[in-house]
Amino acid sequence: MAEVVKLLGALSSPFVFRVIWALKMKGIPYEYIEEDVTNKSPLLLKNNPVLKKIPVLLHGEKPVCESMIIVEYIDEIWPQNPLLPNDPYERALARFWVKFTDDKCSSVWKISLAQGEELEKRVKETVDMLQTVEEHGLGDKKFFGGDTVGIADIAFGAVIHWLKIIEEIVGVKVFEAHKFPRLHEWIENFKQLPAVKENLPDWDRIVSYFKSYREKRLASA
Repeated sequence: MAEVVKLLGALSSPFVFRVIWALKMKGIPYEYIEEDVTNKSPLLLKNNPVLKKIPVLLHGEKPVCESMIIVEYIDEIWPQNPLLPNDPYERALARFWVKFTDDKCSSVWKISLAQGEELEKRVKETVDMLQTVEEHGLGDKKFFGGDTVGIADIAFGAVIHWLKIIEEIVGVKVFEAHKFPRLHEWIENFKQLPAVKENLPDWDRIVSYFKSYREKRLASA
């Protein structure tokens, strides 16, 4: 009998959607458990006692933490529709762009709580990051690894979708089509994948959530 798969998450989190997309691409049934990140449940604290954060994948009794570690775990356990290439060099490239994304994407999240000079600084950092991916990450390929979607697309896709949400709540333009034509074509291809298209957060709900969060944080600063 197959072990039950559960995902502890919050639908406001881009990192949770990375895992959702991977599970959907693999066709793996799972139970989703929404967590209140301001009042963490005993289940979350038991299964991620070190970092105490989402997402957490429960595979039977085994917890796996951190979004891209979870995605690689999913890819190893369920080999259908592989998300990592067979070639060792191509795998290394995919992992490089995942690491680049996670190392550099903090500027995107910081835009959501910035104003004035700090906002200008974070926007510039994000533009520089996007330019690097535009020039060196994609080239003329449909996806990071070529014609098929992979882990780098999942990692970066969440960042770009949330960047567009952040643009709306802050009132800035960062991800402009004329500056990043390859990335714009890529994100449209990515969002047309059924596993992604059918599993995006509700736009109005997520914008409202982050707008309220930004206002409260800025008011208390």
